[in-house]
Amino acid sequence: MTVVVGYIPNKYGEAALEAGIVEVRRRGGDLVVVNSSRGDALIDNKYLGEAGVAELERRLVGAAIPASVRHALGHDVAESIVEVATEVDAELIVIGIRRRSQVGKMLMGSVAQKVLLDAPCDVLAVRPD
Repeated sequence: MTVVVGYIPNKYGEAALEAGIVEVRRRGGDLVVVNSSRGDALIDNKYLGEAGVAELERRLVGAAIPASVRHALGHDVAESIVEVATEVDAELIVIGIRRRSQVGKMLMGSVAQKVLLDAPCDVLAVRPD
C-alpha cells in the first residue's frame, strides 16, 4: 500500500506531509512525497532544492517509515502528483488545501481540484491547523 503526498515547503505542504505519515503508520506501506514545479525551479519557492530534499529525506528517516521523495520540474503540478500515484499504484493521495476565491480559481487554476478530478485513487485533502 502506498500513500502519495503532494508537498510544498509551507504550512499546506506540512499539513499534507503529517497526514500522509499518519496514514502510512495506520495503513502500513510506503510514503512517496512529490514536489513539483511548473516553471523555473530557481525562482519557484515551492520547489525544493538539493538542500531542501536532503532535509526532507532526513525528516522521513526520523519518522521511521519507508519513504522516498520525487521531483518533477516543468510539469503541471497536479499531473505530476497523479502520474506518480498511478505509477506506484497508490491507495491514497494526500494534499494540502487552502481557500481561494472564484476569481483566483479561474485565473490560477486549482491543483487540488485537478488532483481530486483526475486521481486514480482516494484523495485526502487537509488544512493546516
